Amino acid sequence: MRLRLLSALLVLLSLLAPSAWAQQRGPLVLAAASMQEALSAAADAWERKGHARPVLSFAASSALARQVAAGAPADLFISADQEWMDDLARRDLLAPGTRANLVGNRLVVVAGPEERSLAKLRGTALGQQLAAGPLAMADPDAVPSGRYGKAALERLGAWPIVAPRIVRAESVRAALALVERGAAPYGIVYLTDARLSPKLRIAGIFPHGSHPPIVYPIARLKSARNDKAEMFRKFLISAQGQQIMGRYGFTAP
Repeated sequence: MRLRLLSALLVLLSLLAPSAWAQQRGPLVLAAASMQEALSAAADAWERKGHARPVLSFAASSALARQVAAGAPADLFISADQEWMDDLARRDLLAPGTRANLVGNRLVVVAGPEERSLAKLRGTALGQQLAAGPLAMADPDAVPSGRYGKAALERLGAWPIVAPRIVRAESVRAALALVERGAAPYGIVYLTDARLSPKLRIAGIFPHGSHPPIVYPIARLKSARNDKAEMFRKFLISAQGQQIMGRYGFTAP
């Protein structure tokens, strides 16, 4: 009898353990690679308020959304575009009423200090300059910054010339690293990423209207198990959270 009770207790503890662990740590946040510094600063501020520090995981939004769709455990998701959040919404993986626009951004071309400025170039001239060597950008078929970049180059009439010269990176940070290492003279990244590199300068800023607005949505996932996840989500969209994001160059959504 005592052996049966002990076995039942062990089974119960094994069922409760994952939930207990989820509450001991902070919420698990899957976020676009470009959010790394800003979200880390927000997590530090949250911890200073007496909460367990959120666990942050950064990658391309496409990769993270696929992980969520495959059943990876997480509490919050921050995408660099609406499309990957829409994909999870269609799969009914978002907690109702928790989706919100967190921040905005700008799209730029980065280059080494010796490269030509692109500020006044359009169409064929822009395409020829960018295609003079490899052009680093995140995968335009899947990763948000790559999608924005392709849309802008199409709108400006440079895409047909540039397309054969693209080096497709797995994320915007990987594209930035390619230019920093000299593997490509130019790269398309977010303004917030460009500001982080002391080796590169901004050779051009894509005009408003040349691509869809860059908006980062945030949502709690239906699979969320941490009871502080919703509190941290609300903190990020609060005035204090927005102030932290602004320090790293993000704009209001």
